[in-house]
Amino acid sequence: MPAPVIVVGAGLAGLATACRLAGAGHQVTVLEREPIPGGRGGRIRDQGFSFDTGPTVMTMPSLVADTLAAAGSELDELLPMRKLDPAYQAQYADGSRIRVRSGHAEMRAEIASTSGEHDARGFDDFVSWLGELYDVEMDNFIDRNFDSPVDLVTRPLVAARLLRLGGFGRLGPAVRRFFDDDRLQKLFSFQAMYAGLPPETALALYAVITYMDSIAGVYVPEGGMHAVPTALATAAERAGVTFRYGVDVADVLGSGGKVAGVRLSDGEVLRADAVVLTPDLPVAYRAFFPELTPPWGVRHGTYSPSAVVWHVGVRGGLPADRVHHNIHFGEQWNEAFEALIRRRELMPDPSRLVTVPSATDPSLAPEGCSTLYVLEPVPNLSGDVDWSVETDRMRERLLGFLDREGYPTDVVTEELFTPVTWRHLGMEQGTPFALAHTMRQTGPFRPGNVEPRRPGVFFAGSGTVPGVGVPMVLISGKLAAERVDAWLGKR
Repeated sequence: MPAPVIVVGAGLAGLATACRLAGAGHQVTVLEREPIPGGRGGRIRDQGFSFDTGPTVMTMPSLVADTLAAAGSELDELLPMRKLDPAYQAQYADGSRIRVRSGHAEMRAEIASTSGEHDARGFDDFVSWLGELYDVEMDNFIDRNFDSPVDLVTRPLVAARLLRLGGFGRLGPAVRRFFDDDRLQKLFSFQAMYAGLPPETALALYAVITYMDSIAGVYVPEGGMHAVPTALATAAERAGVTFRYGVDVADVLGSGGKVAGVRLSDGEVLRADAVVLTPDLPVAYRAFFPELTPPWGVRHGTYSPSAVVWHVGVRGGLPADRVHHNIHFGEQWNEAFEALIRRRELMPDPSRLVTVPSATDPSLAPEGCSTLYVLEPVPNLSGDVDWSVETDRMRERLLGFLDREGYPTDVVTEELFTPVTWRHLGMEQGTPFALAHTMRQTGPFRPGNVEPRRPGVFFAGSGTVPGVGVPMVLISGKLAAERVDAWLGKR
């Protein structure tokens, strides 16, 4: 008989874990408190508008394809998507714009026309450098389970190569080696924010996020981003995974020193030989293991800044000079990150992302209307922002910003997510971006995906290895499945 495994949470990490384990022949049950799959990547529907509440940027579709293939399904059938061109449009405080084009030659031409031939040649070298970083990091540091930091010394040649590439230097200076135009410096370093770090001082090895984002390309699935968890859930079900929605897990049970299953909030007991938990790790320890002292990184971790996300359904179409993803850079840069990350205050001159899913898929809004996703980075709840006062002010500032930038502002329906919202949804310190990717919270130094004091308990998600973002969370599910498969094989 296949060993029973329970996965708690049907977000991308839980779904990836379930697909991998089902493909390996295990009997898997996924328990999800919401009525649909998706976790942080959920969906709100109201008055004909569809809002994706989680990630809006889809990169590295090959990782989704690999996950689906592990469960016996194909990407083209379950998750058709297309590459965006441009991937982004960057708008600067001086009124200038640069588009991130799909393809090396196209982006080189864009840089030549906006910033000059010198920076276009720099882009050639930049792409080569990013490609080398990606090749080194993916197999050796990202898509890999570590048992301890000592594992790093098992591949000294790889570490030496990363050192030679300048991966342990700082991202800001590294990017400036290739570009004189400070607009390009911002465009190719802002991705460090995904890792919860200021671009100027983040380790250069996090430029691998820029590779995934701006070089490998940005995609859009048919039906919006919620189509990703929907496709993974479909593949898992086809592979034999049982899903139970609308259920809360109250306890993780043990017997004879090993995990024995879970108890639901209504008292029902489900037996299992392994349990994979996908909530943020501090949340999981408080809920399920209050008798244990969590690992140091869980207790004392540094968390990423948060974000305000305003989902807005408006009457009116997108102006001709806007695209699917629009980045509006503030004039201040280092000063804004100093306020956000060091002083934990609102950015004095914020940069913002405006995604317009209905620009690519009109089915996400009623005819003649648009679906907008407006994001501004803000401090997590360790800061001193009083959201009982600031929420209404933030909404008015964002409305004024949209109006100034020419977006439609005749609001039909809206949902404003603040750090308080994220905390209510179970995200530690009110941030959807989990632990920041500081050096002490990366690779083998990040909280692990195994709880050795409760044999048979494993973790997946952005709070554990390898980290934050759709690609990383999918890999997290793969790494957790490898742990479970090895554990069950020893029994």
